Amino acid sequence: MKLFWKLFCSMVSVTLLACAVGGFVLIDGQFRAALDQEVQALYVENDMLRFVLARELEGRSVSRREELSRLTGSMLLSSGGRTAAFRLSGGDGTVLGGTGLPYLERGALTGALAEDRRGWRLVRVPEGAALLHGASALSLGDEILWLENCRDVSALFVQRDGQYRSFSLVMLALTAGVGLLSLLVSHVILRPLERLSAATRKMAEGELAQRVAVTSGDELGQLSEDFNAMAGRLEEQVAQLTAAARRERDFTAAFAHEIKTPLTSIIGYADLLLSRENTPDQVRDSAGYIFREGRRLEALSGKLMELIVLDRRDFPLRPVSLRAFLERTGNALRPALEGASLRFRVDAEETPVFLEPDLMETVCLNLLDNARKATPPGGSVTLAGRGTEDGGCVIQVTDTGKGIPEEELGRIAEPFYMVDKSRARAQGGAGLGLALCKRIAELHGGTLNVHSAPGAGSTAEVRLKGGGEA
Repeated sequence: MKLFWKLFCSMVSVTLLACAVGGFVLIDGQFRAALDQEVQALYVENDMLRFVLARELEGRSVSRREELSRLTGSMLLSSGGRTAAFRLSGGDGTVLGGTGLPYLERGALTGALAEDRRGWRLVRVPEGAALLHGASALSLGDEILWLENCRDVSALFVQRDGQYRSFSLVMLALTAGVGLLSLLVSHVILRPLERLSAATRKMAEGELAQRVAVTSGDELGQLSEDFNAMAGRLEEQVAQLTAAARRERDFTAAFAHEIKTPLTSIIGYADLLLSRENTPDQVRDSAGYIFREGRRLEALSGKLMELIVLDRRDFPLRPVSLRAFLERTGNALRPALEGASLRFRVDAEETPVFLEPDLMETVCLNLLDNARKATPPGGSVTLAGRGTEDGGCVIQVTDTGKGIPEEELGRIAEPFYMVDKSRARAQGGAGLGLALCKRIAELHGGTLNVHSAPGAGSTAEVRLKGGGEA
């Protein structure tokens, strides 16, 4: 059974039970009070009969029961517009006189009373009337007699039955009213639970931004506040998990993307060693580049993990020579550039700069690799660097490729966005290079901007501030 119906049935049952018990107690209490009044009136009549009988017998000598019967037969007592009926009986139950109570069993009451007591009983006669039968002991000489009288109390029972019938009709009307009111109250009370249930179902479907309105300060209101707090915490945790999963995915994609650049250098120098005769110095230089690129690849994997997955932002910056740094970086990709029939040169000033070398080398290699892919054979690529007045530096990669349309420039740094998708996929691009470069530049406290025009080539510029501060 649903909570709504449990609450409805409970409210109706408790209300009707309370009213039924209260009504029964009230009607029964009124009946008993009225019956007690009739009993008192019965005793008053009995006392009056005793008084009248005592007056009649005063100064007379009643020697035989026949004389007593004749005397009592002429006694009359009127009370409340009616004549009281009575009976005078002996201790053995013999009727000695009175106006007669033929419908009352002789000795039924007097046999149960002590000689010095009086009492009463309720009698139902065959005609259906209800009578109060009272009796009291009367001493006459050495003999104990019993004076009995009765009162008709049928009206009390008729009145009580009428009250019960009226109360039954009232209970029927009350049941309908309480039922309607309980439906309304149950609906109002359970509305917050319905809102909570609906919000819970939507959250189960993935809508974690669900919240419920807090409309009261009771337990249901507190439950709504707790639900909102739980939903907020859950949404925050899911967002953290989603961000962690995204960072891991980005790391996997970025690592797969970045590993190609050092592998290109390694493969290029290995190809030089395999494709022609080399002098010992050339062999040593090529092996040195292969070794350095392998070590850089090893260091780069760990730093990319910290940058993307762990979201680290406090990489230490070291002072390096801008010219030496750019020449070493350019030489790593020189075989691939010259192998694509491109003219390549490095133009850098001799000035100290603060960098995280492995990460910034990733930026430069990405920009050079993008320039290689965008420039047709016979074109040129330039890696340039110069100091700035504030102690920082500007690193630029310029190519003579086909350029980038103006409407595309605002999106080229978005993850997985590629201007020429067919060419990028054919050359193994993933659309992550510039997004990662921008992030690394921001980690250094700098900016990455690309200036380009269709048919006029492109210039990617990394501007870093000075002072060794990130």
